[in-house]
Amino acid sequence: MKAYLMVYFKDATHGLHMALSPDGYSFTDVNSGNQVIAGDTIALQRGIRDPHITRGPDGMFYLAMTDLHIFAQKAGYRNTEWERDGKRYGWGNNRSLVLMKSKDLIHWSRTILRVDQAFPGLEEIGCAWAPQTIYDENKKKLMLYFTMRFGNGNNKLYYTYMNDAFTAMETAPQLLFQYPKDITYIDADITKVRNRYHMFYVPHDGVPGIKQAVSDSMHIGYQYAPQWIDPEPQASEAPTVFKRIGQDKWVLIYDIYGINPHNFGFSETTDFVNFTHIGHFNEGVMKTTNFSSPKHGAVVHLTRKEAKQLAKHWHLKMKF
Repeated sequence: MKAYLMVYFKDATHGLHMALSPDGYSFTDVNSGNQVIAGDTIALQRGIRDPHITRGPDGMFYLAMTDLHIFAQKAGYRNTEWERDGKRYGWGNNRSLVLMKSKDLIHWSRTILRVDQAFPGLEEIGCAWAPQTIYDENKKKLMLYFTMRFGNGNNKLYYTYMNDAFTAMETAPQLLFQYPKDITYIDADITKVRNRYHMFYVPHDGVPGIKQAVSDSMHIGYQYAPQWIDPEPQASEAPTVFKRIGQDKWVLIYDIYGINPHNFGFSETTDFVNFTHIGHFNEGVMKTTNFSSPKHGAVVHLTRKEAKQLAKHWHLKMKF
């Protein structure tokens, strides 16, 4: 692996954006800050949020996104603020996820996963947000985990196992982790480090921010820890982790939506106990060259060939 690909979205477009980096520090948007896939071409609500990308054991790239456009009424895509009654189903109240699969990051298959129709008992869900995938080596399956609530209740974290085609759930969603207070908690991100699973997530316990829970199992046994991981005084969400290539060093990304303009923050760790704050995009060692105000990012490693092919497709001149 010789390069990094970041996927993210922008509130202004509700579409998918991509940025490349040869070193994991400086990222360049492949399309000059413009979307590479328009949300109104792939989502039921004509917009996507919260993109996450991973590479499967088959070498394919798996992309999962929230099917939600929070400004769809203003954009003329619907006549109401939300699809359903906000008092009954709450903010956003979407019911679908967008799942995509590719071998080259250019040509994609697509599935709209209606979570509310996947299994009996899910008909009255209030939302399905921020989906992510991780490969379960024991089950030989991709585990999809995401935020969900019923009606207008508290958001919680759930998981399911996907079919091999990445088009449908094979198991009914189960609770992934229980926060000790009866509050909303969202945006899980799981990283396997040696034989342990580190899950970062966002409890709305005062000012929303990032906490960590650790388990010996991918989908059960996460232990609550009270420490806040991010150093931000303002609200943060959307934690994701990527490893620096060739180093035992990991970078935690978080979306600081409580500042204006919003930005990503970054912290590094070697042991998942001690975290060193390395600043925000363009306010420290992490840089963007041609874009600003990204939302909800995730990073995957690429080979030199994959990075060069993607850059060539978008007429981007970069050396890898």
